[in-house]
Amino acid sequence: QVQLVESGGGLVQPGGSLRLSCAASGFTFSIYTMGWYRQAPGKERELVASITSPGSTYYADSIEGRFTISRDNAKNTVYLQMNSLKPEDTAVYYCTSGRGYFNYWGQGTQVTVSS
Repeated sequence: QVQLVESGGGLVQPGGSLRLSCAASGFTFSIYTMGWYRQAPGKERELVASITSPGSTYYADSIEGRFTISRDNAKNTVYLQMNSLKPEDTAVYYCTSGRGYFNYWGQGTQVTVSS
């Protein structure tokens, strides 16, 4: 049974940092592409970042170099380090995995950026 469990969300002030984690199980983590999507109220779900099995990364333009995705294959975990957070980063962040397309999803973790 595939499971993706996100953690690390919360309330942070503008300019602050958070690190999201996603613990994966039920599939061969090391050969899957992992990603983070987010969905803000009233908006479509957006791909924020992804990392392939060999470690190639993709970032949305809206991230502007503030976020870093990484993976630890020994721990079956993918991370999203978020720095210089802005109110517009407020959203539910979802971990996802797949090969060719994303077909496994976590339950999401709320990130709120507010003073």
